[in-house]
Order: sequence, then structure tokens, then C-alpha cells
Amino acid sequence: MSSVSKDKSPSSKKSSSKSASAAPAKNGAQNGAKHAARANGAKRAAGKPKATKPGATASSLKAEAQKLSKTVKKTVTKEVKKLGASVRASAEKISTAVKVKAGKRIFFFGNGKAEGNKEMKNLLGGKGANLAEMTNIGVPVPPGFTITTDVCVEFMANGRKFPKGLEDDVKKNVALVEKSLGKKFGDPKNPLLFSVRSGARASMPGMMDTILNLGLNDEVAAGLAKASGNERFAYDSYRRFVAMYGDVVLDLKPENKEDIDPFEELLHRKKNAVGAKNDSDLSAQDLKELVADFKAEIKKRKGVDFPQDPHEQLAGAIRAVFNSWENPRANAYRKLNHIPASWGTAVNVQAMVFGNKGEKSATGVCFTRDPASGENVFYGEFLINAQGEDVVAGTRTPAKIVELEKSFPKAYKQLYDIRKKLEKHYRDMQDIEFTIEDSKLFMLQCRSGKRTGLASVRIAVEMVEEKLIKKEDAVLRVEPEALNQLLRPVFQPAAKVQAVKEGRLLAKGLPAGPGAATGRIVFFAEDAVEWAAKGEAVILCRHETSPEDISGMHAAEGFLTSFGGMTSHAALVARQMGKVAIVGCDAVSFDYRARTMTVESGKGSTKVFKQGDWVSLDGFAGEVLEGRVDTTPSEVIRVLIEKDLEPKKAPLFQQYAKLLSWADGFRKLQVRTNADQPDQAEAAVAFGAQGIGLCRTEHMFFGEGKIEPMREMIVAETEEERRAALDKLLPLQREDFAGLFRAMGKLPVTVRTLDPPLHEFLPHDEAGQKELAKISGKSLEQIKSRVADLHESNPMLGHRGCRLGISYPEITEMQARAIFEAACDVADEGIDVVPEIMIPLVGTKKELDLQTDLVHEIAKEVFKARGRKVKYLVGTMIEVPRAAVTADKIAETAQFFSFGTNDLTQTAFGLSRDDTAKVLATYKDKDIYAVDPFVSVDREGVGALMRMAVELGKKTRPDIKLGICGEQGGDPSSVEFCHQLGLNYVSCSPYRLPIARLAAAQAALKEAKR
Repeated sequence: MSSVSKDKSPSSKKSSSKSASAAPAKNGAQNGAKHAARANGAKRAAGKPKATKPGATASSLKAEAQKLSKTVKKTVTKEVKKLGASVRASAEKISTAVKVKAGKRIFFFGNGKAEGNKEMKNLLGGKGANLAEMTNIGVPVPPGFTITTDVCVEFMANGRKFPKGLEDDVKKNVALVEKSLGKKFGDPKNPLLFSVRSGARASMPGMMDTILNLGLNDEVAAGLAKASGNERFAYDSYRRFVAMYGDVVLDLKPENKEDIDPFEELLHRKKNAVGAKNDSDLSAQDLKELVADFKAEIKKRKGVDFPQDPHEQLAGAIRAVFNSWENPRANAYRKLNHIPASWGTAVNVQAMVFGNKGEKSATGVCFTRDPASGENVFYGEFLINAQGEDVVAGTRTPAKIVELEKSFPKAYKQLYDIRKKLEKHYRDMQDIEFTIEDSKLFMLQCRSGKRTGLASVRIAVEMVEEKLIKKEDAVLRVEPEALNQLLRPVFQPAAKVQAVKEGRLLAKGLPAGPGAATGRIVFFAEDAVEWAAKGEAVILCRHETSPEDISGMHAAEGFLTSFGGMTSHAALVARQMGKVAIVGCDAVSFDYRARTMTVESGKGSTKVFKQGDWVSLDGFAGEVLEGRVDTTPSEVIRVLIEKDLEPKKAPLFQQYAKLLSWADGFRKLQVRTNADQPDQAEAAVAFGAQGIGLCRTEHMFFGEGKIEPMREMIVAETEEERRAALDKLLPLQREDFAGLFRAMGKLPVTVRTLDPPLHEFLPHDEAGQKELAKISGKSLEQIKSRVADLHESNPMLGHRGCRLGISYPEITEMQARAIFEAACDVADEGIDVVPEIMIPLVGTKKELDLQTDLVHEIAKEVFKARGRKVKYLVGTMIEVPRAAVTADKIAETAQFFSFGTNDLTQTAFGLSRDDTAKVLATYKDKDIYAVDPFVSVDREGVGALMRMAVELGKKTRPDIKLGICGEQGGDPSSVEFCHQLGLNYVSCSPYRLPIARLAAAQAALKEAKR
């Protein structure tokens, strides 16, 4: 349901923190002096006589003098106002600093004044800080008070006991609210009721607990009924309170996951007994009986009476909200969103206003802009005669916010004006909660609204165009990862919802490649290629993928693995190719021989799928769905990659391009890509790549017609045989490199020489080995023997990288020759190519020297034969700890360093990224690792090695070029770290480039602010 009000004015017939100190006093004095000086300067400037014009009359001189006098008066008045505002602001900061320093536990808000402000989120939580801020700017907010996050931390450290004197402080603030409203807490004749809500510094919607209507008991409920003249309203409020208090404070919950909420069960029973369809159909008498039923259930299940003392209720509620900081869902949310447990939550105690008083009352939630699309429209929903929880509970269908004007024209106009006021004040899209009681509007909360990636970009760009924020603000405001949503194909929303409703959601894994893909199940790379060639969309399903699957992965719409993590081979290739991927999906298993996929439901049942059956992958959510779900390409991809949409007809693309053009203007880091095929390079250039930071040559060998001579070379028994096979590979490699050079033009291309161990290129099935025997002219026994000889117990640390090039220098020779011949060919076409040759897995200077000398020797041969030279660099990857700690020596030879953080992380931690998914999950769960070190650079360990290598390398070679080409090069946190280290560039998968560009800009802007 769309819940949008077009952005028009309502119709009218007529028309801080604990670290604060005394520093603000000094700043305030300085600001005051500045303003005073400015005022005096303005006065002097304004009062300076102008040259009298020849022939000026007395009247004209008098008019000029009057005009000058007005200018002086206006200027001085303006500066005095600025001075006054500055002094007041400084005074408020000093006052706040003193209160915080003195350990003030509770901050009051009400009557247009608040002791806190929006800068105090760390102490008051987001909700408390914004309630204070709204109060200060004149928005109608029911009075109340906020108990600080410090008290929560102290409460937890004190064995979940209140700090001494807290309850007395609470009573003092209750008295302030009583005085503000002229009501009395616990007084049946004129009752004051409270809501008690959590509020952490970071938004954690729905994760902690809330209690409404606190202060009701048997006597007060009867008094409220009499005072309001609305018995049904009083007992509707009472039954809600008893249920909330019983759940949150007294912990009366379902006994197991099959049970329903005990209070909901009693409510359904009552509705069935009296024939009520909705809660609102229950009479006052029905609600009275329901209250009695609720209290009886509490007594029966918990063995205690429902408390009748309002102050006891309040203490219990505050305690429960503090405890909810450690409830299972809050803990899980914090881990997912990297929110420290040490922060604690504030507690907001606020006078109740009632949206359930009758037809002149309502409650709702709205956004100052559409949070899904970002369109500048008033968006939201409301319910008449309801309380806040009803809007989100789904028990009643809310009305669109535009319809509020019909029922409450005055309140709607006020709400519309507040919408504008809050957005202008906070300079961001706001999520607002409101209640209308007897036609009077009250604001209960505002916060920066959650939004989609699409909305995030649109809102940021349009707010700059509206002059609400600056370009710097827009760049800092958009989460880099949010750009993923603009690049990936998506399921048509209605089709996805329908699939889930039909029970077609099969399993969940790790969302390694964002987007949406639908295709037929295949289990082998060759089948994927064959089926795709016939026009079939396929999903490649494997236990795990390897470089040998590269052609099938390229042909597939997406891939699904039962093993592996977010940096497994499948995940890395998915991001490089822009493919959808779900990895580590342990609910699925594959039988390659039977060509079946079995899905376990978790309830003991299984479902079997055959090759050719349709499945769909939601790479955003990590969800596997049965059957076909329609997808649609993203607007950005259609413009940049498919080129079937003109930019001027793509408003979303225009906003995306504008944001990234601003980002490019701020960033210092260059952004390169990891690519090894011309189409990948072309896509990368479209995404803004400034070069190739890593070309993995091993991926090229799996191209058409290349794997056979590569395998011949590997099984060769003599150097002569190896060179014969390499001669077949040379023109193929040369063609590949030329394609990359042409795609990149004048941009640098970093080519890594052969890195993986040779056994990865050989077939391990008998049919493949027989084929290799036939091609190479060797017996099957010889092939099997060679495969066995190449087997290594730990290939990650075995015969690979520069070790291969040193053992078989003819391999490096062939690759260097192919690079230089391709460079000369493309240079002859008028393109100034910039090849950079990178030697992998170097641990000693001697290793690099041997390989570098060989490269230089081949360069001389090629340049002499071609009669021309091409500028080039030779450098190394820093991916083993020894290289980092001896970087000063290695820099004597290396012209550049590129941090291979995938292997550097493996060797620093002693972990294999492909085999430790379960270990990493356990370690993250136990807070041993805050984040997966293969996803984001471990700054303490791996980062320290990187810093050491940078410092040592620059000491030897001050102009050394520094980059990163591990997968972390596209991680925003890692990009920021690379900026701090002073690297020249980061390199990442093509589809991560926009993220890296934005992250690099944010790193530069954050540094400038510091």
C-alpha cells in the first residue's frame, strides 16, 4: 500500500557528551569577541563617509545620510543578535558541561525548555536527545525526563541494582512533570500516566522494551474513566498496560515457540466469546473483565499480584528497560550492526497522551520523505482511536497520511509545518511518531529515518539542490554499501512477496554477491557454459568453487555453494564479475553423481531438486527460492553496462553520477580494479576505474583453447617440452593482455605473474585425465603420476607464486614476453600503455631480484626486436609477514608495493580463508574477532604489518607507489585505513568501484574535519 501525500501545503480557504568540559566558556568568549569586533568593523565601514558628488544638493545629502544611518543601524543590530546568540549557545554548552561533569543522572524536558539537546546522544540516547531538541525548538512534546546511559552502565555493573539515590531523583522529576501538567501521578481524580521507553545512542528499532499507560491501577482506572467521561478508553488503556507490564517487567511470555502470547490468547478468547471482530469492538465491560483475566493469569503463572503502587510500577519499568539492553534480540542486533555492549541505553519517562480516546484522537508514524524512493513527499500512516503499537502491529489497516487532513485539518496543518521545520532543523529526512489527543497534536519522537540505498542517494542529492546541505554533507551521508542497491538487478517486489506467501522460500546462506538471479540448476561448469550457449539462464550449484569453474561461473546468472565464506573463491569471483552469489548455505547439499540438490527445511523434512529445475537467488538477503521470480535490471547498469538507456532518461542514474562526481572531487586515493578480461575492464572503466590494480593471469588460462597447452606445460618432463607448450600459450596470453591494454587506454595495468599451485590447473577426474593423456601424448599412468607428484599438503603455503617462477623461469619468461609484445602492439596503435608487472608471494629480496632481472632481460629483447620502448614498472605484492618486516630491503628492487591482503591476512592469522568459515563464525560470536578479517582489514595485526611496510618502503624509496589489491580494497573501513596509511590507490572488483570511490571521499572528508 502506498502511503504518500504529494508534497503540497495543506489546503486552506485563506490560502552533549561526557567529554564536555569548561572549554565552551573559552570558545564562547572568543566567539563573543569575534562578533563584537565584527560589529565595530561593520559600524566603521558603514560610517565611512563617501565622496560627495559634484552638484549634490542639501536634500540629496540628507537622504544619503539617512540611508547610511539605516545601514549602520541594521548592520549593528544584526551583529548584536549574532553576538547574543553566540553567548547564549556558549552559556548552554557550559551549563550542559557542568551538569554532565557533575554526574547528573536525569535530564528534564517540558514547557518549551529542555536540559539536554541533540548533541547529547551518547548520554541521552537518540530518543532522549531528540525529545530535548524538539522541546527546545518549540515543537509540542509531552513533558518528561531521560535517565542517562551512564546510569544503565552503572546499573549493569552493580549487579542490576539501581545506583544509590536514583529513585529519589526519579520522584523529583515526576514532580516536575506533575507541576508542568497540573496532574498527579497516582491520583484517581486527576491522573498522570507515563510511557517508559528505551533509547540507545544508535537506533535499534524494536529491539528493546516499551511500556505505555504506566500509573494505572484499579482505583486510577476508575478515576480516569470518570475524569475523561470515557469508560471504554480508560479500561482499554488499563488492559494494554497490564499486558505490557506483565510481559516486559514480570516476564510472562509464551512457554515455548509453539505457544502464543498468553495475553493475546486471553484477548482472542474474549473476542470470540462476545463475537467481536476487532479490539475496538470490545465494550467497556468486556475490557474490565479482560483486565481481571490478565491479572489472574499473572497471579497464576508468576505467583505475584499485579502491583497497584504507581511508584513501584515505575521502578519496575525502568529496571526492565535497562535489562532489555541485554535481551537476546538486542544482543543479536548489536552484533550484526557492530554496536558496543558498553554503550548502554537511556530510559525516557514521558507523560502519556492518548490516541485511543475516541474519534477525535489518533496516532501515526510518518516520514518527511518517502524512505523507499527518496521522493520529496509526505509519507506515512495513521489510525484513529488507537495507540502507537496498533500502527505497526498489523491488526488494523492504517490510513494514508494525506487522509489525516480530512479528519483533523488543524492538526494536519500543524504536523505538515512541523515536518518542514524538523527536516530543516536536522537537515535530514526524519522518521516521526505523533499522537493526536482530542484534536491536539503531540510529537513523541523524531530520528533520522531508515532508508533504502536508492532513497539515500536521491535524498542526499536533492537536499544539496535545495541548499539544505552541502556537497560534503551529501557525500558523508550515504553509506557506501548502499550503492550496491543501485547496481544490482532486483526481484520485482510483488513477485518476491508472492513467492514467500506460496511457501517457496527454501533456505538462507551468506549474501556474497548482491542482486537477484533466476535460472535452472546445473552442477558443473561445462554444463553451465553449454546451457548458457543455448540461451538458458543457469544457477551453478557447487559444494565450493575453484578457478577451474571460472567459465561456468561467467556463464551462470549466479551461483550457490554449500560451503565457504564471504571471501571464498565464489564470493570473490561474484563481486568481480558482478554475479549474484549465496555461499555457505548449509541447508542445501549436492549429489553430483545423481545431479540433485537436497534442501533440509529445519523441521526434519527435505525437498529434492533435479538438474534443470528452476531456483531464484536473492543476493541481498541470502535467500534461495523455489521456481522463477521475475527480475528487472537496475537503471545504473542499463546506462553504464548494457547501454540501452540514455542517461537523460534515467533520473536515478543522474543522481548516482552526480553524487560520485562530488565524491571524486574530494577523494585523494585513486581507485583501480581487479580484472582479467576486456569486458571486465570495460565495465570497470564505466564504473570509474583509474587503472587495473590486479590482473590474475591464472584466470586467463581457463579461457577457450588455453587450458590444454597450459596442462601440456605442467605435465612436461623436460624444459624443452615445457617451452614447446609455452610457445602455444604465448600468442594467447599476448592477445589477452592486448585486450586489457586497449580497454584501459592510458591507464596503468598491473599484471600479476602466475600465482596458484600447478595442480589447480590439472583435471582430477579420470575422464579429464584420459583427455589430457591423449592431447599430451603421454600414458594415463604418467598423467596420474604427475597429478600425484604435484599434490601438496598445504598448497596455500606451497609451490606457488614467485616460487614457481624461480623453479620454472621459462613460465615468467613467457608471461613477460606476452606482456611486452602486447604493450608494443597497442602502443603502435597510438595508445600510451602503462604495464606494471607484479611478482607474487615474495618473502625475500633475492626472490624478487631473480624474477625482476628476468623481466628486464625479456623487456630488452622485445624492445630491441620491435624497435621501440614502453615505460613499465616492476613491483611486488606484500602478502607474507616477512616481506612486510623487510620492506626496506625489498624496496631496493621493487618500484611499487601492492598489499595482497587476502594472503597477508591468511599468513598473519594462520587461517585459511576457504577452510575456516565455522571458526570465524564461532570467533565472531564470542567477540574474539569484531569483524571477519578477510572482509575488513585487521588494523591491529595485519594493519600494523602494512604500516611497517609503508614506512620501511618509503625510507628506502620515497617515491614508491603503494596500493592494495586484496578484496578488502572495496571494503569502506579498509579504504579509510588505506587513506590513513597514505597509499596511492585501492583496487577492487569492478562492481565494488562505486563503493570504494565514495568510501575514499568520506575518508578524506573525515580527515579534513579532524
